[in-house]
Amino acid sequence: MKIFQKQFLHPRYWLSWFGLLLMRLSVYLPGKVQLAIGMSLGTILRPFMKSRAKIARRNLELCFPELPGEEREKLLNSSLRTMGMMMIETAMSWWASDRNLEKRVRYQGLEHLEQAKAAGKGVILLTGHFTSMELGGRLIMLKTPAYVMFRHLKNKLFNAVMMRSRTFHSEGIVMREDPRSMLRALKKNKVVWYAPDQDFGKRTSVFAKFFGVQAATIPATARMVKMSGAKIVPFVPRRESDGSYTISIGEAWQGYPTGNDLDDAQAINDWLEQEIRKSPEQYLWVHRRFKTQPDGNKGSLYKNL
Repeated sequence: MKIFQKQFLHPRYWLSWFGLLLMRLSVYLPGKVQLAIGMSLGTILRPFMKSRAKIARRNLELCFPELPGEEREKLLNSSLRTMGMMMIETAMSWWASDRNLEKRVRYQGLEHLEQAKAAGKGVILLTGHFTSMELGGRLIMLKTPAYVMFRHLKNKLFNAVMMRSRTFHSEGIVMREDPRSMLRALKKNKVVWYAPDQDFGKRTSVFAKFFGVQAATIPATARMVKMSGAKIVPFVPRRESDGSYTISIGEAWQGYPTGNDLDDAQAINDWLEQEIRKSPEQYLWVHRRFKTQPDGNKGSLYKNL
């Protein structure tokens, strides 16, 4: 996709161009400076994220009912601050050089990925919507070619920039609305970076518990494995306090899928919950994860927000 399209000269995109310029410049800053600016930016932008903050607060109430209100509020503030860092990390994923990124990342469990690739049936590199997800995908691709999932953004300029970047750094693009392209990649023994932890509605989902709450969960992961024979290899990107990153890669799942859609969806939610609890402030809580409920009362858990 071409970035310099005539439509992007329209004044409606001038602010977007300015934002892209600042993001581009942020790539050249030292890691600790990026971290400080990113977290400060998250605080500055807080007044513009009121609706998202309400969603995140509700999600934390649902997922951590055992925490005192003050602790949940601290967790909320920490999580929202990372939203500013996401912008810088996205810029890094688009424009940072391989050499600079390699200096700031540590890998755990790369042998698990290599073993899964050696099986010759393709690999689903399973992750979740952590705030470092965009950069995490780029860091994984420093070690292995991979296909990436893509969903169109509302801002056409940002959409063009992201599409161009993901196309350049990845082995290929899998569009969310075309799951068959994912299956084709797996059957060619490719690695596909995949994060299924969003609410896509009742029609295509089963209801598995996530932090003890019923959540619409797509069973597509298990079905892709069944049709392709691919291995599921989980990975989590984490941001460290010094501005570096750790990519943790787990062993390929055994006995998956089980043949039961609900059990297989539950396995993904259980794994994700376990990883989120290790650093809950780094998960993207601003998504209405529990929007769809089994009783069909859409949005009932987010009333009055």
